[in-house]
Amino acid sequence: MALSEKEKMLSGQPYRPGDPELQAEMAAAKHWMVRYNAALAESPAVRRTLLRERLGAVGEGAVIRPPFHCDYGSHIQLGEGVFLNYNCVILDVAEVSIGAGTQIGPAVQIYAADHPRDPHARADGLELARPVRIGRNVWIGGGAIVLPGVSIGDDAVVGAGSVVTRDVPAGATVVGNPARVVPRRD
Repeated sequence: MALSEKEKMLSGQPYRPGDPELQAEMAAAKHWMVRYNAALAESPAVRRTLLRERLGAVGEGAVIRPPFHCDYGSHIQLGEGVFLNYNCVILDVAEVSIGAGTQIGPAVQIYAADHPRDPHARADGLELARPVRIGRNVWIGGGAIVLPGVSIGDDAVVGAGSVVTRDVPAGATVVGNPARVVPRRD
C-alpha cells in the first residue's frame, strides 16, 4: 500500500506539500492562528484552551504569547511550564517537542521543514521533514533559529540570535552563527 503524502512527511521521506490533505490541515491551522493571535487580551486559561484545541500536547502551565505562527500545530508537543515569548514561528511538518520548563525568547524560529539537497528534487517540488527535540529547562534567547533535525539537550542555553545547525549537548551554552559551544558563564 502506498503511503499518503502526510505519512511520507511524518516519516521523513520526500513528500509533496501541495497534497490536498496537507493543504486542508494547513488551512485549518491558519484559521486557528487567526483566533489564537486575536486572543492576546484574553486570560491565560482561555489561551491555554485554544492551544489544546490545536497542538499535539500542552503541558500544565505552558504559555505561548501571541502572535504565534506554525504550519500545522498538531505536531507540536509542549511540556509543563514551557514559555514561548511573542512572535515565535514553528514550522512543524515533523514533530517539534519542547521539554518542561523551557523558556524561548521572542522571535525564535524552529524549523522542522527541510528541502532536498538535490536540485532536481527541489525543482520537482519535493520537501522533507526532520523532527526537532528541545530538552527540559532549556533557555533559547530571542531571535535564535533552530534548524531541522536538531536536538538540544536538557539545561542547555542558546544565545540570542544564534543559528543552531547541529545538536547541542545537555548543559552546554552555544552562541553565534553557526552556534558553537562556549564556556558557560553563570
